Amino acid sequence: MGSDGILKNKHKQRRELKKYKRKELDPKILKTLPNEIQKDLSLLKYWHSRYRLFKKFDQGIKLDKESWYSVTPEVISRMIAKRCTCDLIIDGFCGAGGNTIQFALTCKKVIAIDIDPKKIELARNNAEVYGVSDRIEFIIGDYYALVPTLKADVVFLSPPWGGPSYSKKKMFNIDDIMQSYGGGKYLYELTRQITTNIAFFLPRNIEDNQCISLAGQGNLAEIESNYLNNILNSKTLYYGDLIKTDSISILNE
Repeated sequence: MGSDGILKNKHKQRRELKKYKRKELDPKILKTLPNEIQKDLSLLKYWHSRYRLFKKFDQGIKLDKESWYSVTPEVISRMIAKRCTCDLIIDGFCGAGGNTIQFALTCKKVIAIDIDPKKIELARNNAEVYGVSDRIEFIIGDYYALVPTLKADVVFLSPPWGGPSYSKKKMFNIDDIMQSYGGGKYLYELTRQITTNIAFFLPRNIEDNQCISLAGQGNLAEIESNYLNNILNSKTLYYGDLIKTDSISILNE
């Protein structure tokens, strides 16, 4: 980073600090926060919501910078896990383990995959905090490469959305996801090699018609809107046998 970039970053840090000082954040407390938050004060807003991410946060939960804005709030991950109850589920992009932990509470076995060894380390630690690590098989690897070797009753997909900037888009395109791998549509089609029972966790500003079209002609897709404190947080798309028979589903003509 050049001198101009460093200077801009310092100004940003000062602005963030002033903003949170106005909210009566004691600078002494700031020094006790995780290193990744001390280095990037913009993460403070996630710190203030830490118990929404993990109810047991104070019992030893660990996160890295990306995980702070990527973890699914626990109340939402718990709801998804109940919908996905089965014998064997795959969490294809497990990250720090928020969803994986809840799946381990509703399913007999969970296969948790992430290409980043650090994420697997965090997920394993966090699963131990919740006492469910014995029901989880952690795999460091590329989900795309592993698909031909995988079998499961249900697959949960929560791929990276590209960071917090996704929310600035008026409409999030399904193929904005994992572009270097072929986009969200390709990810869905690839996953159908394992099972048609897929839960796809997506941004709140995703275009619904694109998600419906993934199901294929004549098939059903269910869009579940996830609210947190009466604010739309995200959407979960359900396919295959995960669709509630008594819910309002959309037929793709």
